Amino acid sequence: MDSLTQIVLGAAVGEAVLGKRVGNKALLYGAIAGTIPDLDVILGNFTDTITIIEWHRGFSHSIIFSVLMAPILGWLVNQFERKLNLGWKPWAALFFWGLLTHALLDAFTTWGTQLFWPFNARIAFNSIFVIDPLYTLPFLTCTILVLFYKRTSPKRQSINRFGLKISTLYLISTLFIKYLATEQFKKALDDQNVQYTKISTRPAPFNTILWNANIDTPDGYLIADYSFLNTQPIQFKHFPKNRVFSNEMLKYPDVNRMIEISQGWYILEQKENEWIFNDLRFGTMPKKDGTTVFTFSYILKQENNRIIATETPKDEADFKFLMSNLWKRMQGR
Repeated sequence: MDSLTQIVLGAAVGEAVLGKRVGNKALLYGAIAGTIPDLDVILGNFTDTITIIEWHRGFSHSIIFSVLMAPILGWLVNQFERKLNLGWKPWAALFFWGLLTHALLDAFTTWGTQLFWPFNARIAFNSIFVIDPLYTLPFLTCTILVLFYKRTSPKRQSINRFGLKISTLYLISTLFIKYLATEQFKKALDDQNVQYTKISTRPAPFNTILWNANIDTPDGYLIADYSFLNTQPIQFKHFPKNRVFSNEMLKYPDVNRMIEISQGWYILEQKENEWIFNDLRFGTMPKKDGTTVFTFSYILKQENNRIIATETPKDEADFKFLMSNLWKRMQGR
């Protein structure tokens, strides 16, 4: 999830663990705990694109990381907050839950987390977009309100619990909403007599009304969207896999690493003498000129028998058009 959401979640968890004993400092250190796992992006300054994609939401988002780092961070904060005379264990508990809930929340997104690192199994429920106002804003409101009450106030504790409950309830409800959307895609495929092997669904940006789907068929991928306000049948757009054409790129280990990252949802294509790797897990994006591009694509360049991947840049004008198009599609238009 986005940084603000993780800060709010961390602060609320910190309040739940230690707010009654240390007041607003629990919110502060909880917010810090909610930020720490995403510091893995700093590693991007020291390695290549493919490696940082592999590392992102890896070790720092695992249960092992929470277990190992909690006592260390707890001890450090206890040294800094000696006047409170709490000992390191209460602080360690705050950091453990702050770190772990960060990873658990990210597991509901499309990117997912390697929660059980070092086992190579990325957990991704694909039920919430990385920025979802319906999850964050009520939660943020409750966390801000907490600041206006004394640490011993029962009202403070009830407000914080309410924020945690409604956010958790919404998060769980996204799984049910995802199920309903997936059933609509399956029904449309059956109605159109489409033979397929796999289907993957996820919410469109900023909402859980509009959903996207990838469908794996023998000769290509079908991509479609569905709004719960739809009045027209679901339409599927076909994208050829180009597997035979792109086989020559499989000799490079770096390309196979990207295929593994994409969990097999990929298309390799050649444009203007450049190889492009499209990661289909995040769907497509309409452009102002009427064309459609994949949300995450990488230009592949060969250097010394290696592949250097560079993410294709995003255009601000296309982003504005995307937002306008997204609002129309949410309304079923």
